Amino acid sequence: MRFLPLDILSAVEQAAQMTCFVCGEMGASVTCQEMGCYRRFHLPCAVKGGCVTRYLLPYSSFCWEHRPQQRELAAPEDTTCVICMEPVEDRTTYGTMVCPACKCAWFHRACIQGQAMCAGYFCLQCPECQNTKLFVTEMFSLGIRIPVRQASWEDNSAYADLYERHSRCDARECVCPRGREMSGLDG
Repeated sequence: MRFLPLDILSAVEQAAQMTCFVCGEMGASVTCQEMGCYRRFHLPCAVKGGCVTRYLLPYSSFCWEHRPQQRELAAPEDTTCVICMEPVEDRTTYGTMVCPACKCAWFHRACIQGQAMCAGYFCLQCPECQNTKLFVTEMFSLGIRIPVRQASWEDNSAYADLYERHSRCDARECVCPRGREMSGLDG
């Protein structure tokens, strides 16, 4: 997908004239995709305004009135978020979500967004039932940004020492004919 420099400049100039319905400032470049809705907002204002931005093709955004929603379900009494362990609302809302597969895992939008940013596309799953396909599809459709990359805990070699082989005999009395420093393929 390539854009011509003149098209980009034109879009910037047009956005500079548009007011964000969330914060009231100029420069709103995102428009609700619902036919006939002309609400515009800044991308950073989306969460504050209850808007949903889908981060997969065809990249669509919706205002609070037209956003996709989960089917309304009532949460069992005293339900807590499976991620932060804080109470959730008594039903599915913009801020309270439920796993579409098991319907047992309830979580805050902000909590699952944080989980998605850490886990990435290849490791994100329901924290309760470990479903991936239905769970990730639903999260994408509800505007949860899921980066297509490996999990962040895999990026910084945090577990690199788990892949190191022990190469020295620590027995009180080493019986290896070649001594303590000898390490074979079988350990």
